[in-house]
Amino acid sequence: MPHFILDERLERDSVSIQTLTLSDLRLAKDSRWPWLILVPQRVNVSEIFDLSPEDQMELAREQARIGAALKAMTGATKINVAAIGNMVRQLHVHVVARFEGDANWPGPIWGFGQAVPYEPQAFEALKAELQKAVL
Repeated sequence: MPHFILDERLERDSVSIQTLTLSDLRLAKDSRWPWLILVPQRVNVSEIFDLSPEDQMELAREQARIGAALKAMTGATKINVAAIGNMVRQLHVHVVARFEGDANWPGPIWGFGQAVPYEPQAFEALKAELQKAVL
């Protein structure tokens, strides 16, 4: 039976911060936005409808839980949730905190500028705060 393997681009561009019931919760390595990624731990899944009905429900719960925690933690103007997957076909859901006046408000974050890496200490502090917020 095949086992789950994370797409190399997700591996390169984000860091796992917690394992949820269904998904690996990952923090994107781009400091312009608090940006989380849910990656359901299922083999050969590229669309939400490829998941079992039970997994679809769990993914919806995880999206809501993570979105609410991110909004409470950051005070964001808007939480964007999207499963686009044109470049990375493996199913993953972006949960991004947006703020009026951020780097590309109100436009989309995809394809805008270049990622700005976190300072290591800031990354670790945000990671710890997120882990506490989503427990």
